Formats: sequence, structure tokens, C-alpha cells
Amino acid sequence: MQCGWPLLGPLQWTSYVNKQVRVKAGKDEEHRGWLLTVDPVSASLVLVDFGLPGKASVQVVMGHAVEEVQVLQEADQETTERLQTSFLPPTPRRLDPEVLTTTRVRVRSWLEKNRIPVEEEGAELRVAGVLTIAAPYGPEDCSCSNQIILDRIQRLIQNQPDALETEPEPTGSPKD
Repeated sequence: MQCGWPLLGPLQWTSYVNKQVRVKAGKDEEHRGWLLTVDPVSASLVLVDFGLPGKASVQVVMGHAVEEVQVLQEADQETTERLQTSFLPPTPRRLDPEVLTTTRVRVRSWLEKNRIPVEEEGAELRVAGVLTIAAPYGPEDCSCSNQIILDRIQRLIQNQPDALETEPEPTGSPKD
């Protein structure tokens, strides 16, 4: 049990991480959950509750409101692993290299059709020398420091037709 939570500092806060805690905040507020982390600037606590299987609820208790923190239970190996992996981004699925090549060519053609300068740099596309599109070449795979350019290219990729229509050659007329 600790009072003056914000005054403890990061070294003491880490001893509470990955433990089930009861937090008293305000006069009649009490929060329970597994302590995921503590913000080092505001001393705010991030509590996780694994109520339903496959689901987790997250609650942030502002550091200035914390009056008392009490450890209820130590985490076992499974709970610790669950806390550490619950908020990681999903692992990207492996895509067929042939599909990636086809998609890269389609995106490049679409950008060139819209008069956007694009060149290939290895497996990435470089747009106008300022924007990079990584595999699998969707709008979320764009990176650029200029927000306006990023937004316009992302919208252009989103509006890309499913298959690029190629203009059919005129039939019946001989080529010279």
C-alpha cells in the first residue's frame, strides 16, 4: 500500500507492473486490474482487465487522482505473457511473392496513369522522391513526412480500380 503515488517515481512504479492492483482514486472511486504500465510524466496507471476470453478492457487512472495502490496478486507466467502481447500489432501474413509483384506493378501503373512520378527502389515504390510505398502496397503502407502528399497518394491508391483496364487494340485495322 502506497500513498503519494506521483512522488514515488519510475523505479518504484515498475515494481507494481504486471501485478493485479486495487487503486483508490478520489473519495469513493476504486479501480481493479492488472497494471500494464505507468506513464513516467503524469504517473497515470494503465489497468487491464481480462473479463471475457479473447477480450481486454483498458482503463487509465490519472496519476494526480491516485491516493492508494495495493497489490492484490502477482502475475503468473501466462498472465504476464498475455499482458505483454495483448496490445502488439497483429503479425503480418506472408504474401505470395508473385502476388506482391503483381500488386506493385498495378499500383505503379495506376500512379503513372495519374501522372505521378514513381520509381522502384528494390521492393518499394518511391513516389516523387518523397513518399515510400512498402509491400503489400496498400494505402496504410505509405510513409511520408508531408501529410498533404501522404493523404493524396493514399486516397489515390484507395480509389484504384480492382483491375487496370487496358485499352483494347482496334480490330480489323492493319498496323503500319
